[in-house]
Amino acid sequence: MESIEELAASVRSGEIDPVELVERALKRAEETAELNAVVQLDAEGARRAAAEHDRTGALAGIPVLVKEIIEVEGLPFRCGSRSMDRVSTEDADVVRRLRAAGAIVIGLSHSHEFAYGCTGTSNRVGPCHNPHDPSRITGGSSAGAGAAVAAGVVPLAIGTDTAGSIRIPAALCGVVGLKPARDTLSADGVFPLAQSLDHVGVLTATVADAQYALDALSGQARTPRTAGPPRLGLVSNAEHRDHSAEVGQAWEAALGRLQAAGATTSEVELPDWAATNRTGVDLQGPEAVANHAGRDTRAYQPDVQQRLRDAAEVPAWRYVQAREDAAALTATVEVILSQVDALLLPTVPIVAPAIDEVAADSVAIRARLMRNTRLANLTGHPTYSIPLPSPGLPVGLQIIAIDNQAAWAAAGWIEQALTSRPA
Repeated sequence: MESIEELAASVRSGEIDPVELVERALKRAEETAELNAVVQLDAEGARRAAAEHDRTGALAGIPVLVKEIIEVEGLPFRCGSRSMDRVSTEDADVVRRLRAAGAIVIGLSHSHEFAYGCTGTSNRVGPCHNPHDPSRITGGSSAGAGAAVAAGVVPLAIGTDTAGSIRIPAALCGVVGLKPARDTLSADGVFPLAQSLDHVGVLTATVADAQYALDALSGQARTPRTAGPPRLGLVSNAEHRDHSAEVGQAWEAALGRLQAAGATTSEVELPDWAATNRTGVDLQGPEAVANHAGRDTRAYQPDVQQRLRDAAEVPAWRYVQAREDAAALTATVEVILSQVDALLLPTVPIVAPAIDEVAADSVAIRARLMRNTRLANLTGHPTYSIPLPSPGLPVGLQIIAIDNQAAWAAAGWIEQALTSRPA
């Protein structure tokens, strides 16, 4: 499989016509329509952009899907909700950057309504389905992004992450999800969930693709990666080690391979999980309520309505305290990250649950899905989720580092160690 960098180079050299790449993506989108990953396919616009393409840019000719809470000029801006029905009149900042880099937007990907959910089951068009087993969830809220990359519709999808919304679907669908450091990519033109926590990021097939796309969109330059094995901190908190048998099997096997490849590992304890979770809830909730103030929520999905009602009960003093606690958490995690090259823990402690199972007990499942991902939104540190070798449903490994450069170096080394054949 060619990388994004190789495909773009082939377009620039004239070896591949961008029309060919777009037609492939449109065909695959039609073939996988039952997944509900793509909520708006702009075939006419994509074909026109491909035909007029000047074959330049770091992402020359690359077909891309954009999460439907992100504005794309000329396409519907519904945020997955029956309550919205308007057409965007301008591109979000990240979409402008995509176009400037030569990418071609082929449509919009499924989002849990207003990005306020981590299962990908609540949307005006119904749930998104996991390509590995359509009876199971994709995770969310960047549900369609994860499913579309996993199904081979596009090599690059743009998502958002407020408490794990890129990393959860990446883990459950078996792709790479990158939530870069806070403010690496602007959220201008993105419907906000919680501005203190929102991040814009990417989903791809590999670490190299994710980092190449981020470089193209952010304009940040990387220095060459050092060849030495990393120092890896293994998160030891009991809550983060409470995972299913499938996840535990993949986790232990991966650690063995990383250690055999030369990585140095040590146990690291993160700040108290219950306090961290409360801080996240108390920050996210009031900001979400403020972002929906004055809107008629009666047409919202039932779970999103309930979430907003619960969030409205958070008193102002707890929100103010949460801001202070988040700053203290960030300082603590900075110290921990200064002692290792990256922290490791499973992205999600379970494999993808069945859609029917989520309908029966969504509160408990949501809590498990977000258990390991919320911290990095509070601190703003860059985080990858990469697939772990697993005989069954996909399992993700979460990699947290002090900055984008360190995250890329650790994730690239780990991916190579896990995919290389043992000597």
